[in-house]
Amino acid sequence: MVLSRWEPFREIETMQRQMNRLLDQIAGPSETGDILSDRLTFVPPAEIDETPEQVTLRMEIPGISPQDLDVKVAADTVSVTGERKSEIKEEKTGMRRSEFRYGRFQRIIPLPSRIQNDQVQADFRNGVLCLTMPKAEEEKRRVVTISLPGQDQKGLTGS
Repeated sequence: MVLSRWEPFREIETMQRQMNRLLDQIAGPSETGDILSDRLTFVPPAEIDETPEQVTLRMEIPGISPQDLDVKVAADTVSVTGERKSEIKEEKTGMRRSEFRYGRFQRIIPLPSRIQNDQVQADFRNGVLCLTMPKAEEEKRRVVTISLPGQDQKGLTGS
């Protein structure tokens, strides 16, 4: 058995090269046929605000026209499907690098309470989709009593 000197910095450099190679495969363009980059798609970020009267959903979808979006609203979910189309430009000189994600996406967002899906108002400005969804009447009036451990059926323990 041959003994060799342990060099921790060389191992760190090797690990860094391997990680860089892996990240280059993930971030590479999908035309290369990399399996990892084909799985990565554009997923627009979203935020939900809830008040006693309504639920508001905002989703950032820059670079997409309203014609490329399909929004469906059920009583308890919102589905947004779209496609960010790539603009292919050929350059004969210089280098081109793009970190944008292109392709189809679908985002299904569960809502915190039931809504009246026939009265949804939509707005799409500056790449932000905003849906204002009034809550269903039964959700507005719904009050739930929570029983705590140690309480009897009426809510209080006898003394």
